[in-house]
Amino acid sequence: MVFYFCLFSIRMKISYNWIREYLKTDKQAEELSPILTNIGLEVEGMEDWISVKGGLRGVITGEVKTCGKHPNADKLYITTVDTGSGDHLRIVCGAPNVEAGQKVLVATPGTVLDYQGEPFELKRSKIRGVLSEGMICAEDELGLGNSHEGIMVLPQDTPVGIPAHEIFPVEYDTVFEIGLTPNRIDSGSHFGVARDLNAYFNLFKPSRISLPAVDSFRVDNNSRPVNVTIENEADCIRYSGLTLSGVKVKESPEWLKNRLKAIGLKPLNNVVDISNFILHESGQPLHAFDADKIAGNRIIVKNLPDKTGFITLDDQPRELSENDLMICDEEKGLCIAGVFGGKGSGVTDNTVNIFLESACFNPVSIRKTARRHDLHTDASFRFERGSDPEITTWALKRAAILIKEMAGGKISSEIVDVYPRRIEKPVVDVSYKNINRLTGKEINRKDIKKILNSLDIETDDSGGDTFKCKVPAYRVDVTREADIIEEILRIYGYNNIEFTEKVNSTLSFFDKPNKEKVINTISDMLSGAGFTEIMSNSLNPSAWYRESPDFDNDKMVILANPLSSDLDCMRQSLLYGGLNAIARNINRQNPDLRFYEFGICYFLKEKQKPVNTVDNYLEKLSLDLFISGSTSPENWNTDKRETDFYSIKSLIEIILEKLGFDCNSLTAEVNQQDYYTEGLTLSSKGELLAHFGKISKHYLNKQEVKQDVYYGHIEFDTALEKLKQHSISYRELPKYPSVRRDLALLVDKDLSFDHIKKLAFKTEKDLLRQVGLFDVYESESLGKNKKSYAVSFILRDDKRTLTDKITDKVMKKLVEAFEKETGAQIR
Repeated sequence: MVFYFCLFSIRMKISYNWIREYLKTDKQAEELSPILTNIGLEVEGMEDWISVKGGLRGVITGEVKTCGKHPNADKLYITTVDTGSGDHLRIVCGAPNVEAGQKVLVATPGTVLDYQGEPFELKRSKIRGVLSEGMICAEDELGLGNSHEGIMVLPQDTPVGIPAHEIFPVEYDTVFEIGLTPNRIDSGSHFGVARDLNAYFNLFKPSRISLPAVDSFRVDNNSRPVNVTIENEADCIRYSGLTLSGVKVKESPEWLKNRLKAIGLKPLNNVVDISNFILHESGQPLHAFDADKIAGNRIIVKNLPDKTGFITLDDQPRELSENDLMICDEEKGLCIAGVFGGKGSGVTDNTVNIFLESACFNPVSIRKTARRHDLHTDASFRFERGSDPEITTWALKRAAILIKEMAGGKISSEIVDVYPRRIEKPVVDVSYKNINRLTGKEINRKDIKKILNSLDIETDDSGGDTFKCKVPAYRVDVTREADIIEEILRIYGYNNIEFTEKVNSTLSFFDKPNKEKVINTISDMLSGAGFTEIMSNSLNPSAWYRESPDFDNDKMVILANPLSSDLDCMRQSLLYGGLNAIARNINRQNPDLRFYEFGICYFLKEKQKPVNTVDNYLEKLSLDLFISGSTSPENWNTDKRETDFYSIKSLIEIILEKLGFDCNSLTAEVNQQDYYTEGLTLSSKGELLAHFGKISKHYLNKQEVKQDVYYGHIEFDTALEKLKQHSISYRELPKYPSVRRDLALLVDKDLSFDHIKKLAFKTEKDLLRQVGLFDVYESESLGKNKKSYAVSFILRDDKRTLTDKITDKVMKKLVEAFEKETGAQIR
């Protein structure tokens, strides 16, 4: 098994019950799931959710008839409980508050309870020698609260023998996990999903949906007005706010807590829960400030000086950038706009007066700030992708109504709304002809208008072949005619576009050699040889390259807006990704590895040129090999052999020969790069073609690899260019036999075999076919700094059979060349 790296999409949780508050439908969750996927909101998972784990199944009301001390335990009691079945249950109970005459909740045998996340089935069992036939429950044992101080005592008028879920309503829900693509933030809320579903259902039956009404909003007084000033209008598109006074911060009602729990949020208090509720209802983030902590009753939206200190709600001190948009009062920063609140201005249990913020910020500014501080919140997620500037005041009214309902208080100011430059709805011209051409079908014009109007896209049809569309500001992804057509098609249904029986084909011309074909040929060859193809991330930490002398920092391509500080540059080599994959596999008990990767590496041509100059970047295709561990699986009939330098050398040569290179004609030199303990470089006419060797311990330790790794790199673009220059020739198989002769050469210790090989081919160009080294012997008896090479020579004449006379003549010429050029002696 080989382990790979994956990138996971962001999942958004959507409650089925919550959607039905806006969309009146009788379809079950299982029926909605394929519809959501078909209209572009892919359902990646579904799960059932219950407000009380276990649903209180098997739990009934009872009355404690008798209660006495356990004879064998000081802190246990033996009770008899009437559960309305006729027979009384004997239950051993350890609660200090249990008494005769109480109305209680009883879990009967067979009931499955979920206590502290651990489900267990209740059985009849003996406790200190006394049989217990059930359990009188505390609220935390049933999931009805957090207290474990004693059993739950019900009102005296509670009937006996009724199911607990009739007293404590249990809500059942289904939660969709939707894979939301970055361009579809308009569906990043329950109302947004309901709007898309409504557009689909409206094709079959007229239906309309709208955001909850806020007609009941009324300002009680104007005793706490707050003045708002926007200094940075480029990054703050719209800012709205209002003040509420005399609120009581407390626990939220059950219905609100259930809405948040269903989608994985933890309820905190009524004010915070309401802001989270509206965020997931409409997609509009809100932020609540303690109004008493706003100096001068003034909000200023601006940037603070570079390196200003600021403590966020998570108690982390942060150093601000001069580019971070801040919400400030007259004295200090209160909040990192659209990202995270400040420690000193947030709502606490003691807060009485609050100032509610509802704003629209520049997505680019928020994205950069969130990345800069590595802060990723539900609010920043939406602001980064573009929020709706037209619902800021609606969201304030909705929140104010809910806060008055749940926390009391008065609305103590008019809504202050600063909107410096109103965003106009973009107008897009659309042609029916182009709709038919791109969709492949003539869709009814009435259906087209139904779809677009249901998606809040206004249509102005003059009756001709074209019409105009006014796109709402929150649809940041719809800017062109093709986008409008895509909206029509996803609601109409891709599955409703019929396939024709007509088959179209085109003739394509490719330059020789065909790059893709060559890559596939090499891939097939390596995969057949037991290699596994890997694909590593093209984004790397710049520190990997800055710390190594093997890479040119001036050619590093740095990202202007990196996803994180660990992925801030484009890779210059496939080495690190391969070592990372090797480390991951070794850590999972998979030590025998053979990897290859085709990948592009990225370089800056000139550091002085502007980074946005397209022709200042260079992309190079590379083929890298990684081998480590044993050459073959462990077996009883073969000896275990570890990979070595010659393993990677032979693989590189095989690939180059497959690409048409004559390895005998390539120049081989010792590789001096820091990441090799021992390595060779192969070049063709002075141009680097490949290098390979054993990775140094220093590099292995940085990637936490604990065994030897051999690495090979081929400049694939260079190899393809060289391949274009090669002319392919064919010749018939040899008719005449080859002759082998061996020589034992005593040579200097620093003389390489490659030198012997090249000299041999230089000396005899016609008959010499192969030169091989089959033994190397070193001993003091040979002399100081001497060694012996046992070299084989294969000779063949394609026109006639070689005679001993001709063979001896060739060998004599070779011996003379060796003696003269290298000082070799024949042993």
